[in-house]
Amino acid sequence: MDASLLQADCERCAALCCFALAFDVSDSFPIDKPNGIVCPQLGANNRCKSYDKREELGYSGCMSFDCQGAGQKVTQEVFGGRSWRDEPALLAEMTDAFVVMRRVHEQIALLLTASALPLTAEECDLYDQFAHELSPPDGWTQELLEQYQISGAEKRVKAFLMSLRHHVA
Repeated sequence: MDASLLQADCERCAALCCFALAFDVSDSFPIDKPNGIVCPQLGANNRCKSYDKREELGYSGCMSFDCQGAGQKVTQEVFGGRSWRDEPALLAEMTDAFVVMRRVHEQIALLLTASALPLTAEECDLYDQFAHELSPPDGWTQELLEQYQISGAEKRVKAFLMSLRHHVA
């Protein structure tokens, strides 16, 4: 697995974080916003209308958020560059895919961290198995994301990571 998978590229995304994620009024956000609802700060060009004033306007949560590359992966790979902006019917499908892809990318990040440990041959084999499962050679599709959700992969990766505790003091 390559760490570059986890680099966010907002230019190649359809502003998925601005509609797919929910947030509540807090020190990080000035309003409540359910998932699937477009943030009122999102402009027609998929850019934040108040980007330079986010902190001042109370959107510091946006400043610290990092999708770890899940946004462009869903937009470019899963939906072939299509956007909910041009095809509003894609809104729910892209939201669902983004939520799952974020979890996939979180697991990739954890596995990449674990790869720095002095893994045994057996642990390396398991690592490789999970790396392959989290980075399908032909890319992600909606069907693969749906299968991932029901496959138990997250639980298996978590159990694997927990089994590595003996490497950490």
